Amino acid sequence: GATVPMQEAPGSKPSDSGQPADDTDKSEPETPPANGGITSPRADPDAPPPAVVYDLNTLPEPVKRMHGLIIEACRTGDIEKLRPLIGKGDSMTQLSLGDIGGDPITFLKGLSGDGDGQEILAILEEVLSAGYVHVDTGTPQELYVWPYFFALPLDKLDARQRVELFKLVTASDYDDMKQFGAYIFYRVGITPTGQWLFFVAGD
Repeated sequence: GATVPMQEAPGSKPSDSGQPADDTDKSEPETPPANGGITSPRADPDAPPPAVVYDLNTLPEPVKRMHGLIIEACRTGDIEKLRPLIGKGDSMTQLSLGDIGGDPITFLKGLSGDGDGQEILAILEEVLSAGYVHVDTGTPQELYVWPYFFALPLDKLDARQRVELFKLVTASDYDDMKQFGAYIFYRVGITPTGQWLFFVAGD
């Protein structure tokens, strides 16, 4: 007879746990930030979006340094130059929302339309040349993210911001993103201590 209650339990679960489940949902927003705001900055839709900043001098020194090193590497045209910046092990830069399985530089070359990695270097440099936003200030997930489109509602971009966006994406990409409701092209996150946290695209 012990099996019968077992089978009943799952059936009766939803109604039982209806209330507690709601409570856990309310505290749930604590979990998404763990990915460092890779997918979306989880901004409160009613809160004003974070300020868009262009002045690299307002960055903390370690962030500014890493930003400069990545741009410098991009400009050499040699994707291998990114290897020391990407690092390895636990602190390795996240390059995909999934598992890249294998060598990060090989993975980046695979993303690059030309096979040698120059296109992806160009994209990375363009992303880092856009304005940035400072998100999750004062939390363990605090982060500097390029490009700022990542944190703004796409339908609120002004004409000048759309020009900046079109340096990175095509008009049809933009239409797709508007339907999706967020910027899902490449973005870069750097921690306040200067760790290059991620360079990913996708949702």
